[in-house]
Formats: sequence, structure tokens, C-alpha cells
Amino acid sequence: MAGLFDKQAEIYVDTRPTNPAHWYSMLASRTPLHSLAWDVGTGNGQAALGVAEHYDQVIATDVSVAQLKCAMQHPRVRYVHTPIPISNDEIMTLIGGENSVDLIMVAQAVHWFDLPNFYSLATRLLRKPGGVIAVWCYNDVEVSPTFDPVMKRFHDTTLPFWDPNIKHVFDGYKNLPFPFKSVCLGCESEPCPLDIPKQLSFEGFLRMLRSWSAVATAKEQGVDLLSEGVVRELEDSWGGPDLVRCIVYKAFMLAGTV
Repeated sequence: MAGLFDKQAEIYVDTRPTNPAHWYSMLASRTPLHSLAWDVGTGNGQAALGVAEHYDQVIATDVSVAQLKCAMQHPRVRYVHTPIPISNDEIMTLIGGENSVDLIMVAQAVHWFDLPNFYSLATRLLRKPGGVIAVWCYNDVEVSPTFDPVMKRFHDTTLPFWDPNIKHVFDGYKNLPFPFKSVCLGCESEPCPLDIPKQLSFEGFLRMLRSWSAVATAKEQGVDLLSEGVVRELEDSWGGPDLVRCIVYKAFMLAGTV
């Protein structure tokens, strides 16, 4: 997936949902120590900034230089480029060594990883006992009864252009391999369902759609999924270009410990 999101890096900053602050409080309450957190696949650093309120230091890594150039700065966050290929030993040195990390988190990215290798690395890095790994994502957006069916029809047109790894997102991480002892997040189901509210204008929503990797892939293949007619239909069902709506991203999270 290296380079898959480089072209949309600037769009990510202002269109992707902001994870609620209480998520980070919830995760911090599950780790007895709060020295070091590792945000893997940090993108523009949104999650890194959120968790920095609870940990002394956050190391935020990404394979994309373009994404890191858009990252938001914070005195307790250190951004590190981890190019492909990079060895596990190099990452161990960058992050802090065996049993050094209190919280490892991956927002909207773990399904792109070489999971056996990443989980092996995470197991070595996590503090024992007490270190927690949390992965989360979202796979749907709720806007209104009028807009949602139109959005579904558009989403269906994107299906041939997604990377195969996106299957784990579509099934809500229910079949994502996750070889860790479950950490209770205060809900009965696993993965734990969570909502992310966000205020967006139609233009903001459209920019979010244009940041989808499937939309970019289709365009590279000569297919414009967001043609003028499609955009007009989406805009009409939204309620017009000037209407700002409160939308809800439907998210889910897995958390575990060694």
C-alpha cells in the first residue's frame, strides 16, 4: 500500500473524521503506565495528537512521506518515516526496544499491514504486563434517510477498485486476525462498535470521497466514479451545496494485550 494515499495526503487533513477524545481516555485507562505510545500508520498525525494528552511520548510512524509532511506538530509527538523495506530490528531501535511500549494503536490502517510480521513486532515491543494494542477503522457513513441509499449506490460502483485487503474493513474487522487477549472496552460485542460524529458541508463530504483510494485507482484506470451526474445526484439528496450536516462515521475497535 506504499504510495496509495500520497496523492490525497492534503485532502486527508480536513476531510477525514476526528476520533472523539474519550477514545484516547478509554485506551489510556487500560494501560497501567503512560510513558510511551506508538501510533502506526499515523498519516497526518490525528490519532497521535489525541493520545499525546495521555502519554509522555508518542512515536508516530508512516511509510508515506507525503502524509508526514501534512502531520500536525505536538511537543510530545515524534514523527518518523519508516520506508519499505525496513527491518524489524530497525523499527525496534526506532521505537524503544523490547517491552518498552505501553500502547500501540493503528487507526484506519492495520488491514494494509503484513499482519503476522506486524503482530510479531508488536508482541516484542509491548510492555509486559499491561501493554495494550488497539486497532480501529470505520466502514460506513450515516447521513440521512434520503442521502444514504444514494450513497450506497455510489459505494457499490467503487467495489471493483478497492485493494483486496479492504475486505477486513467491509466486514467490520470481524474476521481480521488478532492474536491477542481481549481487553474490555465497555461493550459486549467484539469488535466494539463506535460512532464518530462530524459536521460537514457537501463540498467537504465530496472531498472525503475523492480521498478514497478506490476513487483514485479508478481515475488512474480512466474511470471517473465521481462524474458530474453522480455528484449532482449526491448533492441533490444531500439537500444542496450550502447545507451543513452532522454525519456519523460507523467505526469499530479491537483491543488486546499479550
